Order: sequence, then C-alpha cells, then structure tokens
Amino acid sequence: MQSLKELYKIGRGPSSSHTIGPERAAKLMKARCPAADAFAVTLYGSLALTGKGHNTDMVLKKTFAPAKCDVRFDSETPTPVHPNTLDITALRGGKPLAAARFYSVGGGTIRIEGEPDANTGIDENVYPLSTFDDISAYCKNKNIRLWQYVRECEGDGIFLYLEDIWQQMKRSIHEGLTTTGVLPGCLGTQRRAQHLYNQRHIDESAQTKENRLVCSYAFAVSEQNAAGGVIVTAPTCGSCGVLPSVLHYMQDTRGFTDEQIVRALAAGGLIGDVIKTNASISGAECGCQAEIGSACSMAAGALAELFEMGLDQIEAAAEIAMEHHLGLTCDPIAGLVQIPCIERNAVAAMRAINALSLANFLADSRKISFDLIVKTMYNTGRDLLNNYRETSSGGLAKYYPVSKLHFE
Repeated sequence: MQSLKELYKIGRGPSSSHTIGPERAAKLMKARCPAADAFAVTLYGSLALTGKGHNTDMVLKKTFAPAKCDVRFDSETPTPVHPNTLDITALRGGKPLAAARFYSVGGGTIRIEGEPDANTGIDENVYPLSTFDDISAYCKNKNIRLWQYVRECEGDGIFLYLEDIWQQMKRSIHEGLTTTGVLPGCLGTQRRAQHLYNQRHIDESAQTKENRLVCSYAFAVSEQNAAGGVIVTAPTCGSCGVLPSVLHYMQDTRGFTDEQIVRALAAGGLIGDVIKTNASISGAECGCQAEIGSACSMAAGALAELFEMGLDQIEAAAEIAMEHHLGLTCDPIAGLVQIPCIERNAVAAMRAINALSLANFLADSRKISFDLIVKTMYNTGRDLLNNYRETSSGGLAKYYPVSKLHFE
C-alpha cells in the first residue's frame, strides 16, 4: 500500500478527482515537455460530464499558463479503465510533441496508461500488508497499535507530516466558521457553518449541542472546499469535512493532545489506505459510498484509536460506518460539490460517532469483517448505474430544475 502522504494531501477544492488529479497530470506533462507552447486536453466520462461544475477546465488552463490550453469535453466515448480519463497532448507550433492518457483515480491520485506507477512519484511498497485482517493479525502478534504499525512502515517522519495535516484541518475549520456569504456557482448556496456554530438551540441538551457543533465543523470544511479553499483530502475533497470535524470536536471537548490526534489520523489513514487499495475512494467509480462511506470509516476508526479501543473495536467501528453507507449514490446538482455533498459530510460525521458507540458495546458479537464490507462496497459501486456515479445525470441532479439556473 502507498504512503499516507498519498492519502492525506493539502490542496484546493472542490474535487480531488476533478481538480487536484488533473492539476497533477498537467504539471507532470508540463515538466516533461518544457518546449511546448500549447496543450490540448480531452476530458472523458465523469470529467467531461461534471468538469464544468468542478472547474476542471479552469484548473488545467491555469496550470498550463502561459502556454495556451484547449480543453474539449467528450461525454460519449466509453471509459472502460476508469471514468475519470483525460488525454493530454503537448504541442509546439501546432505539431504534437508528446501525448499521454491519465486516469484520476480518486483522492488526487493519478495513473498513466502504459507506464509504471513510479512515473507519478508514487511508492506502492510502503506497507507490505494490504488487508485489515493481515494488519490486525500482525499488530496483535507484536502487541502494537495501528499507529505504531504506521511508524514501523513509514518512519517517524510521517508524524511530522500528519502534524502539518492536522494543523491545516484546523485552519480549514476556522476559516469556514469565520466566512459567510454565498458559495460560487449557479445554485446560490448560502454558507451555513457559522450559523450552525452560533445558533444555540432553545433548551439545548448536551446531545443536541454535540450534533450542532460537529455539524458546524463539517459544514465549515466542506464549504471551504466548495469555494475552492485549501483543505485536506480525507480521503477526497468531496468528503473532506468528516474526519476533521469529529477529531476537532473531541479535542475541544475532551482535551486530547495534538500527539493523540496525529496518532488517530495515522490509524484512520491506514483504514482509508485499505479501502483505496482493495476497492475505491472515487465517486465516479463507485458512487458516494466510496467517498463519504470511506471518510466515515476513517473517522470512526480514528475515534476508536483516540479512545484507545482494541483492534477488534477499531475494526468494528470502521465496518459499521461503511456498512450503512452501502449504495450511496453520487449525484451532485449541476456538478457542484455543494448539494447534497456539504450536508452529507455533516451526517456522516455524526454517523461516525454513532459507529464508535456501537463498536464499544457490540464488537465481540459482530459477524461482518472490515475487509468483507470493503469488498462489498466496491462491487456495489461497480453495479450502480452510471447515472449514480458522479455524472450529475441521476438522483437529485436529474430532478432538480437545473435548466432554470444561471451558470456563471
């Protein structure tokens, strides 16, 4: 499995697959062809269908500048390898210098057709084990926790990286809570994070307050993402609000140290890596269950690590969180990462806390393993109709009256 550095990435929203991934592909192509004076890009599949809403064309043109960049949207050509496919051709004087096909496979990770993964700078061999069963058995045999396994495989330096990740997550929450107004795009979506944070419910119980605050943090990060702000993929841009919201709430109310939070991030990241390796974190490939479901699993597992639960309880928390997102569709209205994406982050954050509570009591009687639920999620996602896999042609995206909206 890859390093957690390839899972947690600091970047600008609104989409890891549709902005960060294509941006990385463009930077790589630009570096390979310094003599080029123009680039031609063709977007296929989900990139073509929702690229406008995700600002894919804008990101590509900005990255290739000052060279000219022509972006074409092809929503008809099949994409049998991955729905996020793009071709980039480097030109000089109108004549091709080089061409490559890229796949944006989720979380900002890219693959290049016909080339080994080393060409993207990704090391596939950081973690020798790739299933939760194997990792759990290894940790039990050595009497170590998940974060210690991460340290064993990646060295102490990964925790310095995760400290930076945690600081950025907190910045995203702060920026989201202190910003108001309308998000960019045709929907006219109001930012609601500050309202949630400040508006105490009449006769508010402790449980209601927890719900309100956790949701406000999730809204804050997700709204920053929707506005093109800086966030952390966890594991994607579209699901970036789940993990930081629950960890920030627990640190704020329970006094956990940054060191404890970073260890929780390591454990949650390991869970995300298992999903990414054995299934998918791409909404275009497997629906929103692959993004929000994965984020919820990571958050539940991270919380279980934070409370120093046993490995079986950590696994149970992650499994419960994913199991109850199975079949979740990806249907962003107008291709924007706003509705239902922002609210969905808040709901998943609360579900992660619920999964933690259930795992605390029920881990010893569970029947479903985490590896089994990951396999189930992947095959469920592959069985989803294409309309429900980030094409903005099914679900809410189909029935919302987009034709009446003004696209900016």
